[in-house]
Amino acid sequence: MTDSIAKKFPLFKKPLKVLFVAAEVHPYATIGGLGMVIFSLSRALKKMGLDVRIFMPKYALIDEKKYQLEMILEGLKVPTGGEAEEKKFLICNVKRYLPPNPDVPVYFLENMEYYEKRSNVYGYSDDPTRFTLLSRGVLEFLRQSNWVPDIINCADWHTGALPNYLKTVYNKDPVLSKIKTVFSIHNLSHQGVFDHRFVSELDFDDGKSQIAPFFSEKLLKQNFMRRGIIYSDIVNTVSETYSSEILTKEYGEKLEDLLKEVRTKVFGILNGLDYRELNPATDKSIPFNFDISSLQKRIENKIHLQKEFNLEPSPDTPVLGMVGRLSGQKGIDLLMPILETLVSEFNIQFVTIGAGEAKYRSFFEEMNKKFPKKVGCHLMFDLALARHIFAGCDLFLMPSKFEPCGITQMEAMRYGAIPIVRKTGGLADTVEDFDPKKNSGNGFVFENFNSYAFFGAIIRALETYKHKKIWHGLTKRAMRADFSWEVSAKKYLKLYKKVISFHFKK
Repeated sequence: MTDSIAKKFPLFKKPLKVLFVAAEVHPYATIGGLGMVIFSLSRALKKMGLDVRIFMPKYALIDEKKYQLEMILEGLKVPTGGEAEEKKFLICNVKRYLPPNPDVPVYFLENMEYYEKRSNVYGYSDDPTRFTLLSRGVLEFLRQSNWVPDIINCADWHTGALPNYLKTVYNKDPVLSKIKTVFSIHNLSHQGVFDHRFVSELDFDDGKSQIAPFFSEKLLKQNFMRRGIIYSDIVNTVSETYSSEILTKEYGEKLEDLLKEVRTKVFGILNGLDYRELNPATDKSIPFNFDISSLQKRIENKIHLQKEFNLEPSPDTPVLGMVGRLSGQKGIDLLMPILETLVSEFNIQFVTIGAGEAKYRSFFEEMNKKFPKKVGCHLMFDLALARHIFAGCDLFLMPSKFEPCGITQMEAMRYGAIPIVRKTGGLADTVEDFDPKKNSGNGFVFENFNSYAFFGAIIRALETYKHKKIWHGLTKRAMRADFSWEVSAKKYLKLYKKVISFHFKK
């Protein structure tokens, strides 16, 4: 442990040990922002002197030869809670990958039926069984391991069973009972494979009963987001504003009353960016590199982006961009009534990429057919193309209905695109509204969730764009904003200190 961290944790003579448990982790299995967060945060904490490791399922898509996995525990018996003799245990293996420094060791739970025979990470009717197996498999492994963490940092409903097991089934275990848990909520709207907004009284899970056996129908209806909140020692969300919003009916997803009850253990820490990977000066995935002192080179990326989407090349035409899932959460419903007016009445262009709901795909396809030289779309996700939009568009649209943190607005700012966002969640914490009188701010913010408010913010941005000197300063302020993981990792250290201090007081 470094001297500075030892001072922060005087109770420890050895490095603080933290285990992240998650359903996905970049680069091994990456579906959304969760995987990137676990990857970047764990590395930032390790660089600060912590002994950090990761535990995740070994899915079929993980190349065992590429990552040179080694078997460290074969024939791990994971209790299922079932009574039938042949179903009392599931047999798993645990394999480990030791990447080159400064990366983080990763443990993989191997099971043929629930991970290796599945082509996807999510989307199965028995996902609760698959992820409850992960939660209990981790704990059974730690009972036999010579490395035991001080803290387990769980992520979303997939690992909500883990703190539940720790505080009930394993509460008297001489090894496991000493472990503290942090439960990180990345998106409260996902609580399992059932619709948590419409649950009958018979199916309602108050979180107080025992975890159902793996093969029970009851397991499919248990709410592991609720259970993670109840049984963990500390709950954190991925932005400070979102940690307050989820205490309200509008954002609480039927858990607001519970969260109010435990609000003293609820905290918010903004996600960060990997500034080494996301660097417009060195990023090999963008056509032309640039930095804050060579913004004129950014124009070349804009021209390339226009050509890439078959738009009319024009350095002076404002390009509006969107990157992300095509879902109601992302506020696309606010864009649909106004996009045609924007492209037909104003000298602008629009580009978007992302996969999602059919109604949004159809809308963008129709707009592309109607305005082929002004609207471009690529209706599937492409990481490299996303970077092209960040590096080439002038305005980045993110009118989310709710946004626990949001990463793309921070990525866009890193590459010099000015965000237009709704004041919610992490968007409120990362984007400061432009004030023409003070010439301050790094984006454009609107508050009410309606198309008129969104339209007004876009017009304000387009009028500001006409004043090149002011726009140049706005771009520099956006690029200077510090969303590095080092800043967020320090806040996680403080959060872990709270957990450990609480442990020693008990």
